[in-house]
Amino acid sequence: MLTSIQTWELLSYVVTVIGLPVAIFIFTMEQRKERQNEEAEIQQTLADGYTDFLKLALEHPDLRLLSSRRTPDLSPEQAERVRAIYSVLVSFFERTYVLTFSGRMNARQRRYWKSWEDLMREWCGRDDFRDLLPDLLIGEDPEFAAHLTRIAADGRQADAIAAARR
Repeated sequence: MLTSIQTWELLSYVVTVIGLPVAIFIFTMEQRKERQNEEAEIQQTLADGYTDFLKLALEHPDLRLLSSRRTPDLSPEQAERVRAIYSVLVSFFERTYVLTFSGRMNARQRRYWKSWEDLMREWCGRDDFRDLLPDLLIGEDPEFAAHLTRIAADGRQADAIAAARR
C-alpha cells in the first residue's frame, strides 16, 4: 500500500515523464500557430497595400499603367505622375521584400514570396519601369535593390531574346 507521500512522489514522476513533454509539445505548437497567424496577417496587409496601389494606378487611366507596354508620348506632367506612382510601387516592393524574403524560407513562405516576386517580374517587364528603376532604387535597401535589379536584368534579357526571334 502506498503512503500519501509515496503517492505524491509517484504523481510527480508521472507529471515529469508525461506532462512536461506534452506541455512542451503544446507550447511549441501554439508558437508555430502564432507565427503562421502573424505571417498570414503580414501577407494580408501586403495584399491590401498592393490593392491600394492598383487603385492608384486606376485613378490615372491616361497613363495606361496596367498595360504591358510603355505609354507613348507622355507630357511632362504625365511623366512626373508615372515616376511618382512607380516610386510608390518600388517602396511597396521594398517593404514586401524586407517583411517576407529570407534565405531560409519554408514551403509556405516560399509560395508567398514567389507570388510577390512574380508581380515584381511583371512590372519589370515594362520598359518605362525598368528605365526609371536605377533612380527609383536610390536610398532603398541594398539587398532589395540588388534583387530587383537582377529581376529587371532578366526582363531586359527576355526582351532581347524575344526581339531577336522576331
